[in-house]
Amino acid sequence: MERWSVRTLRAKIQGLLFERTALSKKPAELARQELAALREEDRLTPDLVFRDPYILDFLGLADAYSEKDLEAAILRELEQFILELGVGFAFIDRQKRIVIDGKDFCIDLLFYHRRMRRLIVLELKIGKFEAAVKGQMELYLRWLEKYEQQPGEDTPLGLILCTDKSEEQIELLRLDKSGIRVAS
Repeated sequence: MERWSVRTLRAKIQGLLFERTALSKKPAELARQELAALREEDRLTPDLVFRDPYILDFLGLADAYSEKDLEAAILRELEQFILELGVGFAFIDRQKRIVIDGKDFCIDLLFYHRRMRRLIVLELKIGKFEAAVKGQMELYLRWLEKYEQQPGEDTPLGLILCTDKSEEQIELLRLDKSGIRVAS
């Protein structure tokens, strides 16, 4: 289904893609339902696209780095990063400036997923996930929905990539219902 080259497939095997997918907290029955929907309707769901965790060792970052360093490393190794994200992602912009009520905001990285037909916001956070990031991401998603979403596209999704997740906060915030995913 992914149509990977032999080289890409070997990299995925070395990156333990299968093991990471198997370790995700998604119930097996729900995963089966989503795979059935994919086969029957050729429809990808966000849960089939986004992974957790992402292995970004190819970025070559030292033990201590900032969000700006992480973003720069991702852009330097953009091809490898998109391969880690998965098939269908297209890079659109970095530090996309948006203005709301006269105040400037910047979306860290903006992608488009071709098969899901929607914009994907990637917010980079160093450290543990914090609940306040949900509000920031929702603001970005609603702005994109209002000003950037094209006819025929589905509503934008957000991926918060942080160093450490807080499972209980994520569960209590019901992020999956708001189009936001969190991955480490």
